[in-house]
Amino acid sequence: MDDNLMEGEPLIRPSTTDHPLYESIVEACKTVYDPEIPVNIYDLGLIYTIDIAEDNAVNIVMTLTAPGCPVAGEMPGWVADAVEPLPGVKQVDVEMTFQPQWGMDMMSDEARLELGFI
Repeated sequence: MDDNLMEGEPLIRPSTTDHPLYESIVEACKTVYDPEIPVNIYDLGLIYTIDIAEDNAVNIVMTLTAPGCPVAGEMPGWVADAVEPLPGVKQVDVEMTFQPQWGMDMMSDEARLELGFI
């Protein structure tokens, strides 16, 4: 991600939610778990952007709950491995970012319920 954002630009690029592959990519991301937290990384709010190009190349921008996460080097590969086999996906690139920093407010209601926050 570009650290030189212009004023008014969103901190998180919007996803390509209107693409036919979007829902299956989300479901694939939901199969990946942080080993220390019993909630999938999508519901944790770690997937910031799912960008799907016209040729079905997928670029996923994600973060971690903390920069020092012990699986920081492995988790992008887990995400790519979950998404690449989907029918129609040409290729997958997973980019790690820490801008904006992850916060508990990024979790889905399901994740908050699972972790006992609501």
